[in-house]
Amino acid sequence: MSEGSRYSVGIDLGTTNSVLAYLDVTSSAANSAAHVPETGNPTEQVLAVDQLTQPGVVEARAQLPSFLYQAHEAEVSATELSLPWGASGSQLVGYAARYLGAKTPMRLVASAKSWLCHSGVDRRSPLLPLNAPDEVARISPLAASAAYLEHLKCAWNHRFPEYPLEQQEITLTVPASFDPAARDLTAEAARSIGLNRLTLLEEPQAALYSWVNRSGDQWREQVSVGDVVLVVDIGGGTTDLSLVAVTEQDGNLELNRIAVGDHILLGGDNMDLALAYRVKAKLDAEGKALQPWQIQALTHGCRDAKEALLGDAELDAVPIVVPSRGSKLLGSTLRTELTREEVEQTLVDGFFPQVGITEHPRQQPRGALTQMGLPYAQDAGVTRHLAAFLCRQANAAQDFFGSAQDFIKPTAVLFNGGVLKAPKLAQRLMSVINGWLQQAGAEPARLLDGADLDLAVARGAAYYGYVRQGHGVRIRGGLASAYYVGIESAMPAVPGMPPPLQALCVAPFGMEEGTETTPGAQEFGLVVGEPVTFRFFGSTVRRDDQPGMLLDSWSDEELQELPPIQASLPAEGRSAGEVVAVTLAARVNELGTLCLEAIPREGDQRWQVEFDVRDQ
Repeated sequence: MSEGSRYSVGIDLGTTNSVLAYLDVTSSAANSAAHVPETGNPTEQVLAVDQLTQPGVVEARAQLPSFLYQAHEAEVSATELSLPWGASGSQLVGYAARYLGAKTPMRLVASAKSWLCHSGVDRRSPLLPLNAPDEVARISPLAASAAYLEHLKCAWNHRFPEYPLEQQEITLTVPASFDPAARDLTAEAARSIGLNRLTLLEEPQAALYSWVNRSGDQWREQVSVGDVVLVVDIGGGTTDLSLVAVTEQDGNLELNRIAVGDHILLGGDNMDLALAYRVKAKLDAEGKALQPWQIQALTHGCRDAKEALLGDAELDAVPIVVPSRGSKLLGSTLRTELTREEVEQTLVDGFFPQVGITEHPRQQPRGALTQMGLPYAQDAGVTRHLAAFLCRQANAAQDFFGSAQDFIKPTAVLFNGGVLKAPKLAQRLMSVINGWLQQAGAEPARLLDGADLDLAVARGAAYYGYVRQGHGVRIRGGLASAYYVGIESAMPAVPGMPPPLQALCVAPFGMEEGTETTPGAQEFGLVVGEPVTFRFFGSTVRRDDQPGMLLDSWSDEELQELPPIQASLPAEGRSAGEVVAVTLAARVNELGTLCLEAIPREGDQRWQVEFDVRDQ
């Protein structure tokens, strides 16, 4: 442990809620060093985060809602914004932000995490709240993410002033499907508030770590060699899918992350919007038309109603109030209700339809022009996305178990995310998965017990810090994709035709953090001293490509192009535009950021390009 560090801290920077968990590593390590038998695995604690739940009301909650509200100066007084460590200013974070934003959504920043991974926008530019009027202050997705982390830091330091968060070992979680650019931005948000002792961990892995720790030695009784565990994480903004194989080495069980899904913007937010439009249709039938801004407020109301109905089996309906504007505010306020039957029917059939394993997401024809927004999944059927994932990763376990399949057949399932707390949704999803397995003649998958759907990611991240010290069970994973750099082919100029592009594998699937490849034998020409563009590609299905493999052609399903990097590499005493013969190597740092290194035939120079989105 570093000086001043006592705790392993795990932070789940979620789309809808953020959570901080911690584990006293010094006492756990002391027990291990002294060979003192422990009654069980070390226990993680969840920080009760002090926050405003309403103006003037401070409460400690296990979750910090990932919402930021830009309050108007006339809306709340300075005394109503006081927190235990000082005034929050006009920028509110947490429950109070969600509470006020439900009434005035044009001032609410939501889904910053989803925006952080949206390569189609400048994530450092102040663009949130999207489409807000000019008088509302805007911030960037990066700044909003930093604001949530800053609040967690202040809450921690207020509780543990002798052990500042800046001095603790922190594991920050990201979706397994985050590309290197989004991972790097997440780390940058943490560093911007002084959290430099940082490691990144994939969220499904964190959920599995939490399950292993909570299960104690019993986890070995729930899984065995040859099992393939499907981790399904459906949160507020995303659906994240991973596969973990259970293997054996030297008589000990090992866990190996073997596949991850695409980044699917489909989750609880979509469900809240679907419920809002169902309520809107009910109001329309009563002759009560809604304005567009009221739909936003209705969506927040439906979210609260959904959580209440799915969390309390005795509730049959929850009242919904749609605010209005004007002098006749009370008289024009619309009131209705959302029933349990409406929620279950909308969510179960709409988002978890009974489909076959060959039924994959439907792509709808797109209009030529669209408003700027998040690239949500076009198909709301989670089960269709899952079917596509299992088919695309049919050979993911072949290296471990040697069997080719038409689709990979999980033997166990671990759920994570608040959406799957609803029994009806969890039951439907297991029913669909086991229907596929039954039709294929396979045994039904079993649902792993003991998962903590709301807090597992933060808990597992805290436990991972303990594992990194050599204790417990480590999940082996490495890079979730193979990565390639584009190489322009040398050919005579042809009018209207760009040079053909080849793809050179620079980092293979599963390459471990903290490792590097050796320079290849083949040389390439590197343009120095003038602006150039590096094109990068990723693949979650080409699992056998090794560094140095050069692809002449590929399908859209095999390689996906990632955001290009603009750079101007220093000439190092050469002429601008000179082409230098280089070999290529790559390394992956502890945060999972890929660095491409160009090594000239002569001299000691090195040109490096990090796989991120820093302005060049």
